[in-house]
Amino acid sequence: MNMKMITTGLTASAAIGLACYAFATASTMKKHSIKRNASKTIKAAGNLLEDITSIIG
Repeated sequence: MNMKMITTGLTASAAIGLACYAFATASTMKKHSIKRNASKTIKAAGNLLEDITSIIG
């Protein structure tokens, strides 16, 4: 197996799990804020994944 693929998959899974947990436990007003900032969060997570894979690779 390719180590980069495993690391990317694990990191993506952790980020998605954390986001789902934060959204599920948030108050109503916080949920609106989370929805507004979702695109920024997704872009930041993508950049983080690229940085991690470049460090490992």
